[in-house]
Amino acid sequence: MVSHKSRLIQKINSNLSTYGSCSSDFDLNPDMLFDQKSNFLEASVLIPVLTFKEDLEILLTKRSVNLRDHPGQIAFPGGKKEQCDNNPMETALREAEEEIGLKTSHVKVISSLPTHKTATGFTIKPYIGLVREPFKKTLQWGEVDEVFTVPFDHILDEKNFTIQRRKWNGAERRYYIVPFGPYYIWGATARILMNLSQALN
Repeated sequence: MVSHKSRLIQKINSNLSTYGSCSSDFDLNPDMLFDQKSNFLEASVLIPVLTFKEDLEILLTKRSVNLRDHPGQIAFPGGKKEQCDNNPMETALREAEEEIGLKTSHVKVISSLPTHKTATGFTIKPYIGLVREPFKKTLQWGEVDEVFTVPFDHILDEKNFTIQRRKWNGAERRYYIVPFGPYYIWGATARILMNLSQALN
């Protein structure tokens, strides 16, 4: 009998990049003038799926509270495209190694998700990578304060996702959240996780 874990890996291994369409922070906030914004910067993130655990877990980071942009927020390893990157996947893998010490040799990228555009001006391409063995976590000083994991099954349960509101740039903004324990996962990270959940359900 195929285990729940094996079935999940098989699903993830399919071409999730064709699921649905690109998402954005503007989906819930059409008054944010999405169509008038054209100077989006390219960025990529890695969604590391730990397969060496008894059940699948997703690794996330907590950004440094001292950062100028998005301090203390929960994020995937990733960042802006650099000149040394030949493609978006290289960006995601390079950033993961720089931020948390996850070497490319430890990751097997098996799929991707549609891009997500943020209100802060980025087009993010998410890549899903299987991490089959433990690795020595080396956090980038001044960038990452903490690394933690979330059970994959927590993400698969769409009841864990809700919409909240807050003031941003003088107007009310709506956004997704998917909290886990003490971690408040929201914004683009929560939206990308919701895309992953919907693609697999």
